[in-house]
Amino acid sequence: MAVPSVVLNNEVAIPQLGFGVWQVPAGDTAKVVRTAIETGYRSIDTAASYRNEAGVGEAIRSSDVPRDELFITTKLPNPGHGYDEALRAFDASLAELGLDHVDLYLIHWPMPARGKYVETWRALEKLYADGRVRAIGVSNFHVPHLRRLFDETGIVPAVNQVELHPRLQQKALREFHAEHGIVTEAWSPLTQGSLLSDATLTALAAKYGKSPAQLVLRWHLQLGTVAIPKSVTPSRIRENFDVFDFELAEDDLAALAEFDDGTRTGPDPDTFSS
Repeated sequence: MAVPSVVLNNEVAIPQLGFGVWQVPAGDTAKVVRTAIETGYRSIDTAASYRNEAGVGEAIRSSDVPRDELFITTKLPNPGHGYDEALRAFDASLAELGLDHVDLYLIHWPMPARGKYVETWRALEKLYADGRVRAIGVSNFHVPHLRRLFDETGIVPAVNQVELHPRLQQKALREFHAEHGIVTEAWSPLTQGSLLSDATLTALAAKYGKSPAQLVLRWHLQLGTVAIPKSVTPSRIRENFDVFDFELAEDDLAALAEFDDGTRTGPDPDTFSS
């Protein structure tokens, strides 16, 4: 099954369903990512701070899938903020991955207290101009952070990767993204599992003959977001990929909209400072 793609603002296409490796132990990463690629995932999302980029690279090299058919994302570590620091951090990530380029490079957190994300963004613009990344974006940015980038730099981020799931639907932020040509990418798309036992959700899933996780991932696809679920269990990796043979009815999309209560499973970008 070919995964549908979303076209970024520079005409690069990103698969709408990817595979995340946050909290995957470094020693397990290569095996887990190989399973994902064998299942059909073509987008893999990692980060320097996950400490498993090397395992992602090992999985890529051992796969029969050509590199140009894979979409690899990694992210700047928080100590890497600043122009020169960001360039060095990118070199370190490429070395860990064993690649000559990545498809998407993101500022992982805005770190507003340090005030360097504009300087950092200019380094990403250089990486893009030099052809070392196919697209650049951000993660966990709020509207004020994005507006500052618009005002002070030359390239609008292709992606903003944020926590997004039925309990935190980020409607205002998604509308801002749409207005400015930024793709919304969802981390923690399954609420780290905390919502999947909800009675309403399980009943909706049963209506379609699907699991609650499959129902939520289908919701993401129909919402137009890019989603990057994570699992280390082969059966769940395959289950999460099996979401292309059904479509949620409008009344069920409306029912899922009622779950939005602003609950986060991770830190808020405005308070994150580690």
